[in-house]
Amino acid sequence: MRLSAKILALALCLLPALAQAQPVLSPDGRIAVDFGVDGEGVPFYTVKRDGKPLIAQSQLGFNFTDAPPMRRGFVLESETRASHDGQWEQPWGERRFIRDTHNELAVTFVQAQPTARRLTVRVRVFDGGIGFRYEFPEQASLPVANIAEELTEFALARDGEAWWIQAGDSNRFEYLYQRTAVSAVSAAHTPITMRLADGTHLSFHEAALVDYSGMWLRRIEGLRFRSELSPSSQGAKVTRQGAFTTPWRTILMADGPAGLFRNDLQLNLNAPNVLGDVSWFKPQKYIGVWWEMHLEKTSWGSGPKHGATTANTLRHIDFAAEHGFAGVLVEGWNKGWDGNWFANGKDFSFTQSYPDFDIGAVTDHARRKGVRLIGHHETAGNIANYEPQLDAAMALYAKLGVNLVKTGYVADAGGITAPAPVGEGTVMEWHDGQRMAQHHLNVVQVAAKHHIAVNAHEPIKDTGLRRTYPNWVAREAARGVEYDAWGEPRNPPDHVPEMVFTRLLAGPMDFTPGVFSLEGRGGTPIPSTLARQLAYYIVVYSPIQMVADLPENLVKYPQELSFTARVPADWAESLLLDGAVGEYAVIARKDRNSQSWYVGGVTDAEPRTAMFALDFLEPGQTYVATIHRDGEGADGLGAQAAKHRIVHETRHVKKGDSLSLLMARAGGFAVSIEPVAQ
Repeated sequence: MRLSAKILALALCLLPALAQAQPVLSPDGRIAVDFGVDGEGVPFYTVKRDGKPLIAQSQLGFNFTDAPPMRRGFVLESETRASHDGQWEQPWGERRFIRDTHNELAVTFVQAQPTARRLTVRVRVFDGGIGFRYEFPEQASLPVANIAEELTEFALARDGEAWWIQAGDSNRFEYLYQRTAVSAVSAAHTPITMRLADGTHLSFHEAALVDYSGMWLRRIEGLRFRSELSPSSQGAKVTRQGAFTTPWRTILMADGPAGLFRNDLQLNLNAPNVLGDVSWFKPQKYIGVWWEMHLEKTSWGSGPKHGATTANTLRHIDFAAEHGFAGVLVEGWNKGWDGNWFANGKDFSFTQSYPDFDIGAVTDHARRKGVRLIGHHETAGNIANYEPQLDAAMALYAKLGVNLVKTGYVADAGGITAPAPVGEGTVMEWHDGQRMAQHHLNVVQVAAKHHIAVNAHEPIKDTGLRRTYPNWVAREAARGVEYDAWGEPRNPPDHVPEMVFTRLLAGPMDFTPGVFSLEGRGGTPIPSTLARQLAYYIVVYSPIQMVADLPENLVKYPQELSFTARVPADWAESLLLDGAVGEYAVIARKDRNSQSWYVGGVTDAEPRTAMFALDFLEPGQTYVATIHRDGEGADGLGAQAAKHRIVHETRHVKKGDSLSLLMARAGGFAVSIEPVAQ
């Protein structure tokens, strides 16, 4: 029987200064999570690892726009416990099989005043970290939750270094990472990665962001951080009716970088696949009518420089077919690109093409060549224009045999044009607010109905929903290779070694590598060696990988072009062989469709020698290793001739052997290791 508010208030008065549930431990016993209420009835949690405090006492709760806070006056009402040990298979991914082993504790708090409002906090503790979420039951005292702010805190027990990008600024997620003391962070997007003084590595993020606002982390004092929800035009940052759950708040924990890299906690906290068979999507490599626009050789808009013409697209399709690429992306094919479309998008049509682009002829030709057109929907952040056209646009693509679409939301933060919730007109929303969480999931669901996969640019961040909706195959949400065309500054050498341990912990990124010319707009140099461009296909994970450079540039490098066509985009296993956050990364991946392995390495502005053992190979099997490495005198920050110094060589190797490969400044290497027939 439910206790009355009066009895609950009396019970609260009789409580000792601290009331706690028994801790829940990770399966290996190294992590312990406690929940309790303090003397004022404020719910809190703590985390210890190896018996040492990791997250000090941190408050939990909510503020509302139209109701008293859920902050004080709580008592612990009940708890339930569970454990799970299982395995599931990804239809595509960094590894084929995912192990899910965790212990779970759900603690229900009840607030005596002003009415008996209940709130459950559920935590799952893995060997590699924790995830917890709030669960609101349906209750008469809170029929609608208009959340002004979530008050989740993360109070670190000790300082360290942090790698992060600022939240709440104009350019969404497309910033260079800052490396500061943890105690110097202001407001950060997640994932934010930390290395504490004792070497413990942490990554703070969230999982299963559904119908809720994205979470930022704001440091409020010392080492104490608090969640800050992305804003909304409606005042309340989140509005939910009846029973609902929040996204999971996640903390990856590891002794070193490898433990962060091989951590599937985010995926395990998402619901299983709801789409069923998604074999209509195949991981792939593609080229595109894209890089030439960033170089200003052609234009998105119509006119004499228009890039998305029938003739130009057919040329790209023929090139893709000749060199083994599965798709051709074409941007600027549809009406609406003329004039000032940035953060506007009101004139975009997603079914009508420009007169010089015959989409039927293009897709027919692609079909005959065994290539698919990759669709493109740039909204310029105007979902009020896009959403009414969405189903018809996806239906058109399905009819034409297009099964992958790149969406875009080019607009400043806070600049999404959305339909007004009530009445006519529009309102302005943030890229990672609740309205956009709803929108992106709607796009993915409509696309799935038409057997189309989605690659979102300028998106909401990845929180593992690709497990539930496997057609959400990739997204951007970071600085991509287009910044090497015109960015000020260009992507520096430490950008990718930082993303491996920050952005890429969240999920696949359409980084769009493969600029063999190593030249941006106006011939400006790109900080990279040629070998490093090959390394990106192994180091930066995505089930869709672009080879971005112009066809006339790609053919100048036949061995590199051949490698990009052959390197897989789908893996059975992925391992970090060596690395340090923001400095370098050496990654090995096993092809899902063969017994071959691939190893890629990148470094920052410091030259390094990568030494790694081939212990992941099968015993007794001989392999041929084809190595693409920086040559003598190579320098990714030097003259163009030095950037292009590359060595291609082969060696026979077996399990127990080691490789030692020099990486130049801003350099790298790529190795394919294929079994020799016995």
